[in-house]
Amino acid sequence: MAEIAVTEVIDRLLSLLTEEVRLLRGVDTAVEDIRRELLFIQAFLKDADAKAEKGDTISHGLKTWLQELRETAYSIEDLVEEYIHHFANRLRRSGVIFDFLCKVSRLIAKLKPCHEIASEVEDLKLKVGKLKEESSSYGFISSFEQGSGDTINVPWHDPGVTSLFIEEAEIVGIKSPKGEMINWLVEGAAERTVISVVGMGGLGKTTLAKKVYDNKKFMERFVCPMKKPIPEGMDAMDEISLISLLKKHLEDKRYAIVFDDAWTLEFWGFIKYVLPDNRSGSRVVITTRNEEVGCAIRESRFHHVHSLQHLPPQSSWELFCKKAFQGSCCPSELQKISNDIVKRCAGLPLAIVAIGGALSTKQKNELEWQKFNVSLGSQLETNPHLESITKILSLSYNDLPHFLKPCFLYCAVFPKNYSINCAKLIRLWVAEGFVKGEKKVPLEQRAKEYLNELIHRSLVQLSEVGRVGRTRRCKVHDLMREIILKKAEELSFCHVLGDEYSSFNGKFRRGSVQKGTNTIAVENINRNAQIRSLLLFDIHAVPMLLTVKMFPKSMGKLQNLQTLDLKHSPVEALPVEITKLKNLRHILAYSYHWTPEVRFATTRGVHIGEGIGSKLDLQKLCYVEANNGRGLIEELGKLTQLRRLGVVNLMEEDGPSMCASISNMNYLESLAIVSEDDGILNLQTISKLPSRLRNLYLQGGLSRLSYDPMEVLKALPNLLELELINAYDGECFCFAESGFQKLKVLCLYDMKGLKTLNIYEGALPVLERLEIQPSPQMEVPSGIRLLKKLTRIDFWGKPRGFAYNMQPEDGQNYHIVEHDKD
Repeated sequence: MAEIAVTEVIDRLLSLLTEEVRLLRGVDTAVEDIRRELLFIQAFLKDADAKAEKGDTISHGLKTWLQELRETAYSIEDLVEEYIHHFANRLRRSGVIFDFLCKVSRLIAKLKPCHEIASEVEDLKLKVGKLKEESSSYGFISSFEQGSGDTINVPWHDPGVTSLFIEEAEIVGIKSPKGEMINWLVEGAAERTVISVVGMGGLGKTTLAKKVYDNKKFMERFVCPMKKPIPEGMDAMDEISLISLLKKHLEDKRYAIVFDDAWTLEFWGFIKYVLPDNRSGSRVVITTRNEEVGCAIRESRFHHVHSLQHLPPQSSWELFCKKAFQGSCCPSELQKISNDIVKRCAGLPLAIVAIGGALSTKQKNELEWQKFNVSLGSQLETNPHLESITKILSLSYNDLPHFLKPCFLYCAVFPKNYSINCAKLIRLWVAEGFVKGEKKVPLEQRAKEYLNELIHRSLVQLSEVGRVGRTRRCKVHDLMREIILKKAEELSFCHVLGDEYSSFNGKFRRGSVQKGTNTIAVENINRNAQIRSLLLFDIHAVPMLLTVKMFPKSMGKLQNLQTLDLKHSPVEALPVEITKLKNLRHILAYSYHWTPEVRFATTRGVHIGEGIGSKLDLQKLCYVEANNGRGLIEELGKLTQLRRLGVVNLMEEDGPSMCASISNMNYLESLAIVSEDDGILNLQTISKLPSRLRNLYLQGGLSRLSYDPMEVLKALPNLLELELINAYDGECFCFAESGFQKLKVLCLYDMKGLKTLNIYEGALPVLERLEIQPSPQMEVPSGIRLLKKLTRIDFWGKPRGFAYNMQPEDGQNYHIVEHDKD
C-alpha cells in the first residue's frame, strides 16, 4: 500500500523530465536525482507491502517512516504541478519577437518564485536521500534482488479453512446450487467435465464445494480404497517428473479433484495437461473469485461455470438469526437494528455469520447494537470475531496488480450503498492520473478495461445495466468499502469528511463530503494544503451551485480541468474562454423538460461560441445548441476524436454542414441530433458513416426524405441502439436481408404516417427489444416471427384488446409474433 503514493510521483516526474520545461539550470538534474532515489525506495516498498499484506507486525517506527515518505511524495507531486504551472505553459506559446519580450518580462517578474522552487527542490532532494538511508534500518529486501511481479502472499493460517468444517445444519441457501452441482458431477457424459464456481470472497464457494464432496451420491461414485500408495519423495521432484507421475497415476482411474480458490488465468492452462481425459467420467471442480479464471475453462460443452449468487433477504435473515439468537426469534425491540445490520451484509454469508456471532456475545440491548452498527468500520479491525471478514476480503485487494489498487481504493470516496455512475467513475480515474495511456488507445478506453477487471475479480458489483448490455452503474459491498476506506486513510489517500464516528485526524489527499458541511469538516479542509480532490455528495452543502446560470470568464484559468459536468444545472451558456482549457476532454451540459402538450421530453443544451474546434482532444460534447450559427456546426468537424456528440435545435440550413462534420468523426460511438425543422438531414450526403457508431438518436430531421433512411443506416456495422422520434413521414421502413446485424434495441416514436415494417429473413438477427409509440395506423409486422432473439415488444397507444390478442394463450394474433421453433 505504501508504494502507491511513491509510484504516482515517479510517473509524474518521468512525465516532467520528458517535457521541455527546463528553465532553471540544475533543477532538471535535481528532479532526476529525486526520481532515481524514489525508484530505489520503491524497490524496498514492495517488500514492505508484502509484509503488511501477509499480516506481519509493523512497528510504530516503520509506520512513522512510511507516513513521512508518503507526505514527502505528495509534496514532490505538488511542487511538480507548481513548476509546470509557472514555466511549462510559457514554452508552448508562439515564438514571435513580441511574445518573446513579453515572456522575458514575465520571467523577470517571476524570478523570486523561480528561486523558491529551486530551493524547495533541493530541500526535497535532501529529505528523500535521508529517507533512503533510513530504509535500510528496517530490513527490507529490495525487489531488484528478489525479482519483480505482483504475487499474492498466502498467510500461514488460511482464514478460509474453517469453511471445511461447518455443520450442515448451520448452512443456509445452498440447497439449489448444491443439487445442480451434484447432478453435473454424478450424471452426464463419460468425458472429463470441469465445473468452476465463481463469486466474491466470503460467498461460500469453499463451503459449497466441500458439501458437494461430502454428499453420499458423490462418495459412492468416486471414493474408493487406494490400491497403489503415492510414491515417496514427491516433494523433491522437478515439475516435469511430478506431472509425469500424476498423469500415470490417474490415467486408468475415474477421479474427482477439487481446486479451491484459484487466482490466475494460467492455472487451468497448466493443470489441464496434468489431468488425463480418459473417458471414465472424471470430474474437476475449481473455485475462484475471478470470473475470467472461471470462464477460462470453457473449452468444450463439458465445461460449466456456476456463478454463486448472494443470499436473498429471507435466507440472509434466517442465517443471521441462527448465529445471533441461536436459532430463536429476534426480539421485537431489536427487529429494526437487526434488519439494518443484515442489509449491510448484502447477502454475504461470511459477513452474516461473523457479525451474527459477534452480536451473540453482546447484551440484547438496542443501544448496544446501534453502537456496534455505526462503528462497524473500526470493529472490523479490532473485534476478533470479525477478523475472518477482514482477512478473507483483503486477499482480493492484495492480489490486485499495482495499477488497479488506487482505482479500487478510490471507490471508498463514495457513500456506503452508493450506486456509482460508471462513466463518471472512469472520468474521475483519468483526471486523478490513475490510468496509464497507450498509443492510439484513449485513456477512457483503458479505464473501462480497468473497471471490467475489477468486476471480473468480484471486487466491484454491477448495479445497473443499460438496454444494450452496457455497464451503467456499479457498487462496492459495504463491508469491503469499510476495509478499503481504512486502507485509504492509512495511506493519506482519502478521507470521508463530516463522519462523526471517524477517528482519522491526519492529512489526506482527497476529501469526500457526505453529510453536509460542519465546523470539523471545514477545519479539516483548511489545514490540508495537500488536498487535490473534493467530492460533494450533499449538494445542499453548496447552495450557490443551484443558481449559477453563466460561468465567469475566469474559468479559462482552470488549466487542469478535464471534465465540465453541468448536467441538470441552470447553466445556459459557456464563455469563449473555455477554448483556453488545454486539458478539457468532456463537456456534459444538458437538462430535460416535460410539458403537457409534448409527448416527449425536450432537451436543452448550452450555447458555445466559435473556437470549440480547437479542442482537438475533446471526447464528449453533449448537448450543444446549434442556433449559434453555421460556423459552430462546421467547427464540430474538426473534433475528430469525439466519441459522443449531442446537438439540439439544428436548423434546416445547418443540415449539409452537420452531415459534412459527421463524415470526419471516425471514432464517434454515440450521436444524438434534435432538429428544429423538417427535412434537413440528408443521410446520403454523409460521405463516410462513422463505422464505430453504437447509439443513434434522431428527433426530427428526416421527414422530407424521398428514400427510406434504413437503406443508409443498415450500413452501420456496430449499431446497437437506434431511436427515431418524429423523424420520418413515410409509410414503411424496410429492414433488408443482412441489415442491422448487431442492433439490439429499436425504438420508433411518434411516426404518424408509419403503417408497416418489412422485415426480411436475415435482418435484425440479434434484436431484443422493439418499441413503437404511438403509430395509429401501424399493424403488427408479420416479419417479427423471424426475430429469434426478440424478448420484448411494446406497442403504445393501441386499444386494450390489442394486447390480449397477442397473448400466448388464446391470442388470435399470437401466431404473428410467435418465434419459429428450431
